[in-house]
Amino acid sequence: MGKNKQTNKFFNMKASADGKSADIFIYGEITKWAWEEYGEVSSISFKNELDQLGDGIETIKLYINSPGGSVFETMAIIAMLQRHPANVISTIDGVGASCASVLPMISNKIIMYANSMLMIHNAWTYASGNAEQLRKAADDIERINQSMIQFYLDRAGDKLDAETLKQLLDAETWLRAEEALRYGLCDEIIATNNAAACLDDKWAKEYKNVPNQLISNQNIAISAEEMALRQQISNDSKANSAYLNTILGGIIS
Repeated sequence: MGKNKQTNKFFNMKASADGKSADIFIYGEITKWAWEEYGEVSSISFKNELDQLGDGIETIKLYINSPGGSVFETMAIIAMLQRHPANVISTIDGVGASCASVLPMISNKIIMYANSMLMIHNAWTYASGNAEQLRKAADDIERINQSMIQFYLDRAGDKLDAETLKQLLDAETWLRAEEALRYGLCDEIIATNNAAACLDDKWAKEYKNVPNQLISNQNIAISAEEMALRQQISNDSKANSAYLNTILGGIIS
């Protein structure tokens, strides 16, 4: 691609004025492909920007509104946040689906709005090749799935057993905030968010049990500053999606 191609990314982060806390927004599809064409906009640039926040960050406030995406990119981000000395507080602004529901599990605290949702399901992938390659792909996705399962179980403690979790994953379950709280997958529910959660057509088709309220866009007012930030991240995500829709392959969760 030309050097003038705009760089787009699925996240945005900024430090507070005193340098002691940082806000990280993960809005849109978590992608591993975008950096190959658009520049470093995946977990590579996530690490670079996280490092640039400085050593004085004591609290990271992670805001999530994502349909999921690349499990490898998500696991890389999880590892970075686990290594970071700051306390991580995650807030599900709208929806945390698929691997975007795994991401907050490593937080010191998970907050959900009363109208936000988590979606959990088994990892899946696109694969092609001969019988041996397809068997290997099946083995690989099973190992990935087990690592995701462990994040949920570690977070839930005695509120969620392995058999119940398996049933939820097999069914592609969309958890309301009160359900997530009951299963130990969030710690606090706060008043209804003004920003409506929704999924675009691509992800509504990919997933089986998408709640109706996530398919229809709701125009609910939010502050001008917040709208500007969210609109920029949304525009970046749409640019990524336009490119990603031309590709089939890679591990998706």
